[in-house]
Amino acid sequence: MTEGAGPGEDDARWTAVCPYPRLEPERGVAALVDGEQVAVFRTFDGRLFAIGQRDPIAGAYVMARGIVGSRGEIPTVASPLHKQVYDLRTGDCLDVPGVAVPTYRVRCRDGLVEVAPRHRPAGDA
Repeated sequence: MTEGAGPGEDDARWTAVCPYPRLEPERGVAALVDGEQVAVFRTFDGRLFAIGQRDPIAGAYVMARGIVGSRGEIPTVASPLHKQVYDLRTGDCLDVPGVAVPTYRVRCRDGLVEVAPRHRPAGDA
């Protein structure tokens, strides 16, 4: 259920999103993490995923409202607008090569779902 950094590793950088039980399985929630809109998901098996909230094809901030599912063993979310499907682990679009959403580290700590900001290279806005 926990992804990303271990205990104590850059703890100040994590943003609490909501209590774990409040994140319903197969539903997304939107959160603001370090000034970026993020979509956070909990799958039926309890795993957590966080991707960019912006649909890269439509340009709208709607991914938290997407349809959670799977393709084989791949956990996915389909955009609620044009239904392109994205791998929740990597952010890659499974329908359009070369298109992806950013992914974020996510964890459950002390019963809270937390998301870490995306690492940005120096000089990148």
